[in-house]
Amino acid sequence: MSLDPWPELPYAEWQDTCTTLHLWTQIVGKIRLARAPWLNHGWQVTFFVTTRGLTTSPIPDGNRTFELSFDLREHHLDIDVSDGQTRRIALRPMSVADFYTAVFRELDSVGIHIEIDDLPSEIPDGIPFSRDHTHASYDRQYVERFAQVLRQVDQVFKKFRTSFLGKSSPVHFFWGSFDLAVTRFSGKTAPLFTGKAPGLRQDVMQEAYSHEVSSAGFWPGSAGIDASFYSYAYPPPPGFKDYRVQPQAAQFNEALGEFVLPYERVRTAKDPAAELLSFLQSTYEAAAVCGKWDRAALECEIGVPGVPRGRST
Repeated sequence: MSLDPWPELPYAEWQDTCTTLHLWTQIVGKIRLARAPWLNHGWQVTFFVTTRGLTTSPIPDGNRTFELSFDLREHHLDIDVSDGQTRRIALRPMSVADFYTAVFRELDSVGIHIEIDDLPSEIPDGIPFSRDHTHASYDRQYVERFAQVLRQVDQVFKKFRTSFLGKSSPVHFFWGSFDLAVTRFSGKTAPLFTGKAPGLRQDVMQEAYSHEVSSAGFWPGSAGIDASFYSYAYPPPPGFKDYRVQPQAAQFNEALGEFVLPYERVRTAKDPAAELLSFLQSTYEAAAVCGKWDRAALECEIGVPGVPRGRST
């Protein structure tokens, strides 16, 4: 397989596949949610980018652990149990209901018995997984492109994360919103969050936004919106939306309440990684400057292999 390092990813070209894959990841994500002890901000439920796609990382099962991994290069879901048992489900055009049945059949076959909430999260008017025969697309070419984008973005996000000494999330993939994200914290508590999302309890949202954040991510898009990078602050400090950020293609989207940079502008830049880093750094600075974060205590130089981190001078 040979891919452009930063391939094209027009949403309209793989919309049906993207929707189906999103729902498949929600099924697997809810399995992790059912077993993993709660970690601050819901971090226990996220996936992580691998060389092949996405993984849950190990999930508790009594004296065992198990891991579910989407191999988006060879196109299968792997179930790997610490006692040596393995199962594999081919990823191909099939309905969400059929995928749901296949996953739980294979889990049952290795003695892992789990029940999950059957309704999708963060999707308006979602169809229960077990009854969803509507979404059944799987275009291997675009899935491979998506996985390649995740690999590239994961590297840049991880590099960006090294320049912060304060509390930061891992670079992780949220299956609810279907985006790869990294979040920095000022160290201060935030006002009680009052926003809502379909299929998410209010207390989950409030715990997720319990402290001031500057959060950035990559999202593959939706109807009428192509893949984009985003950055927002919660709570948004005065002056945040008017802060001059880089690159020039980045704009504050009033409807979304965040800065947005089209993926297409990044991938076609002379140096895509540098273009993305400038967006991440400048939008973080918008939050930190306008929010009066203690930057001297929180920031350091970008990490270099083999060199311990230190504070900026």
